[in-house]
Amino acid sequence: MMRLFTVLACVACATWSGCGFRGSHADAVLHNGVVLTLDAASTEAQAIAVRNGRIVEVGPERAILNKYHSDVEVDLMGAVVVPGLMDAHAHFVGFADGLGAADLVGTASVDEVLDKVVAHAALFPEGWVIGRGWDQNDWAVMDFPDRVDRLDVLFPDRPVMLERVDGHAVWCNAAALKLAGMEPGLRIEGGELIATENGRLTGVLVDGAADSLQSWVPEPDSLIRAGYFKEAARQLTAVGLTHITDAGLDPQDVKAIAALQASGELPLRFSVMVADRPEALDHFLPAGPVIDTAGMLDVRAVKFYMDGALGSRGASLLEPYADRPETQGLFLQDEADYIEKVKRTQAAGFQVATHCIGDAAVRRVLAVYGDLLGGVNDLRWRIEHAQVVHKDDLDAFRTHTIIPSIQPTHATSDMYWAGQRLGRNRVRRAYIYKSLQSQLGWLPLGTDFPVEGIAPLRTYYAAVERKDVEGYPEGGFQHEEALDRESALKGMTSWAALACFREHDLGQIAPGYRADFTVLDRNPLTAAASTLLETKVLQTWIGGERVFERQGH
Repeated sequence: MMRLFTVLACVACATWSGCGFRGSHADAVLHNGVVLTLDAASTEAQAIAVRNGRIVEVGPERAILNKYHSDVEVDLMGAVVVPGLMDAHAHFVGFADGLGAADLVGTASVDEVLDKVVAHAALFPEGWVIGRGWDQNDWAVMDFPDRVDRLDVLFPDRPVMLERVDGHAVWCNAAALKLAGMEPGLRIEGGELIATENGRLTGVLVDGAADSLQSWVPEPDSLIRAGYFKEAARQLTAVGLTHITDAGLDPQDVKAIAALQASGELPLRFSVMVADRPEALDHFLPAGPVIDTAGMLDVRAVKFYMDGALGSRGASLLEPYADRPETQGLFLQDEADYIEKVKRTQAAGFQVATHCIGDAAVRRVLAVYGDLLGGVNDLRWRIEHAQVVHKDDLDAFRTHTIIPSIQPTHATSDMYWAGQRLGRNRVRRAYIYKSLQSQLGWLPLGTDFPVEGIAPLRTYYAAVERKDVEGYPEGGFQHEEALDRESALKGMTSWAALACFREHDLGQIAPGYRADFTVLDRNPLTAAASTLLETKVLQTWIGGERVFERQGH
């Protein structure tokens, strides 16, 4: 009898996870941390158990360690775990391809741009010379450059194309203009060829004209491009990103991403917006949305452009530009054609997303959306950027359940010159993130990289502090429109997931969700504001696999 009692007691002990026995297997256990779940209860925990790429349990450290045994036990040593950080609007392919171009971000003059281009051209002595990232607003003289300012002299024969930081303008030389057949007087729909008063082309092309020139640039070799993609993924996981919404891809881009994911060389998750090009729409729309059961690559949205960018004066405004009153910017879509494409997208079951920077573009798209949506819905149509919004148009976001998709670092990059473009009064209607959040109670956050930097923690800082990395301006740029800290973090996790229909498996740390985590060295919800930019990403996990670990932490 005593022996039977002992056996039963041991069985009970094992069942209750006592006596040092851990009866459940986990592929990995992370413990001794601060886990910000961002679930419905926004609870904190200390440990996570992972199996088959998903979270099986979150809870107190001792309870998890007593219950689960695993060959991979990670002592977090007090680090903070948040759901894997997501970028709700970015350009992964553009960033990756840019790794083979001259890096012109932060250049302070035309001369510095040209010096970098010459150095880059020496490393790549054949074919087109490509650069990216110049911004005339960073120069002492904030005028568009001219190809006769040494560019034609330095490159009399090789075509040169230097993309502006916003991707909506390029600066090219005479050889590139000649190759593309661009001459004075040429008109390109939805674009502008900047010319001098006597009609000479300066080589600066805006929006549709820039796109026309870019079509002449040959694609890089597929193996070289695959290397760019892998290096881009390495950099992105190192800053804590686990999921990217790529805003506008062609079929060959999607195919290249899928191939690298299948071979295990590209761990990032993607939600893809199809590019507004006939070949892309014809390829994807007839077959319907692509939903990957492995959760790595979804294609279920289409990205349209209604206008250009504020920095290159291509954003479409209701009133003329304050610093160039002869223009109100550009509409990049014929309204009737746009409506037909949106209807086709809707009929195919795809989400609709439209780039709108200026208040005229926002108003036009809100009207089109409103007519087709007809009120409250769950189709999750989006306006990307929504940088300038007239006060009379705010309510339409709520009335028709339209998502404002914003990029907080745009505010802190543009704040030095946005007032010149818009004027003192109208700039108050720009970058109104808190007001936009109030419409639906939530909104997704992104970077728009490579227009901005890739770091999501910069996004967080810009959202809550409204300052640049130097702490300027004191008090923050139009700080009344800052987001609170929890909202900013949700905008990069649970709300970003909601915006791309992934809210049931991404964006929270909860049982059943995919095991995507970003491990930080401090708590972004409580750290002193002055230290937020010092936050380090210690580890990045995707699908229960550690894809990045900071050395020496």
